[in-house]
Amino acid sequence: MAQVQYYGTGRRKKAVARVRLVPGEGRITNNNRDIDEYFGLETLKVIVRQPLVLTDTLGKFDVIANVHGGGFTGQAGAIRHGISRALLKADNELRPALKRAGFLTRDPRMKERKKYGLKGARRAPQFSKR
Repeated sequence: MAQVQYYGTGRRKKAVARVRLVPGEGRITNNNRDIDEYFGLETLKVIVRQPLVLTDTLGKFDVIANVHGGGFTGQAGAIRHGISRALLKADNELRPALKRAGFLTRDPRMKERKKYGLKGARRAPQFSKR
């Protein structure tokens, strides 16, 4: 029989994560690699697990995530956003808890573009009186 799957897309900065929740025993896989192998820092692993811990679904779903773009921190935030959205599709009654924790809100902060006449987004050329 077809297995039930819940999909969610998460984004943060330049990172985009396509997350799939499958009923299972709690394995988390990113780009076909285990979470412990993919993320070196423990804080990033905690960020990814936050929505599952909050909703007490840590051992109920296997998380399969495909993520690209950005750095490790942005990717962890994107996966967290995707997991939260997928959990909503699994059970809509988790919405108040996820919303209160801020996991459903897409972080709008992006890299600011470089402006002409400047060396970076805001960095001006060095000033010299003479």
